[in-house]
Formats: sequence, structure tokens, C-alpha cells
Amino acid sequence: TYPTSAPEFDDRLAALAAMLGAGLPISCAALEAPGTYDTHSDEGSTLSTNLQQTVDGVLAFQRDLEARGIADRVLIQLWSEFGRRPADNGSGTDHGAAGVAFLVGTRASGVMVGEFPGLANLDVNENLVNTSDYRAMYCSLLEQWFQTEADLVIPGAAAFARPALLKA
Repeated sequence: TYPTSAPEFDDRLAALAAMLGAGLPISCAALEAPGTYDTHSDEGSTLSTNLQQTVDGVLAFQRDLEARGIADRVLIQLWSEFGRRPADNGSGTDHGAAGVAFLVGTRASGVMVGEFPGLANLDVNENLVNTSDYRAMYCSLLEQWFQTEADLVIPGAAAFARPALLKA
């Protein structure tokens, strides 16, 4: 059962699960999460509502895949193209560095890549300090999930460590 708080998102997830369940050879799909995450004001209520709708939909999607017996075919990546500054601007936070990504699925290793840098050691622009490079994650996804040489897609891929994103 999918939630009804973000019907467009939830309906798209349900449709994607049905297509995968029907055996369509989908190797990559992208969906935009509900709401907006570019919250500079009223961040406490807006962001928490949007995150909850996203998590509820993704959980229903994962459970749907498991019920269909196809969960091992799907790896979900949740990410934001920007981070947030830790300092409050009066009613929210401004764009910052050190964004976050999550992998969800029965084959995801469940390990943290990088580490929380802490709030005491910010960069010169008052941003969190990056502790891993997103290109390393993409190199790992290309090689470990898509069985594709990362250097064919990502310039300078040889310079990036390959975190183990999938269970052995």
C-alpha cells in the first residue's frame, strides 16, 4: 500500500514497481521527490514534511519490490544536488556544500562513506567540510551495479577510491 500524502510521487513509484514486476528491462529511472527542498524559510515544517513524504513513498516502493520478489534487481539512490549550511539564517538555512546521498535496497551494503565532519570545523564559507567525493560513489555504482568501467564515463575516474556500496 502506497501512502496518499504525495499522490504524484507515490503513483509514479507504484507504476515503476509494476513495470519492473512485468519484466520490462529498465536499468535506470529517475523520479523527483515531492515538494521542494530549496527551503530558505519555514524550513522546519516544510523540509520535514517533504522528507517524510519521500521516505514514506520510498519505503512503500521497497516493500512493493520485496513483495513482487524483485527487490534484488533494484538499487535506490536518494541524493540532493546541494548541501545546507549549518547556521540558521533566521528561518532556515542557506545552500552549502557537503550534500548527502543514500542507497536503499536489499543489495546495498549499508555502510557510511565518508564521515560526519562535525560543526566545529567549517570551511572558509561556513560550510560543512566534504569528507568524500560524489564522483567516487558514481565510479562505484558504475562498476559494481552497472558493470561498466567508470573511466569511460567519469573523467579522471582512476583518481577516486571505490567504496564498497553493494553487499559482497
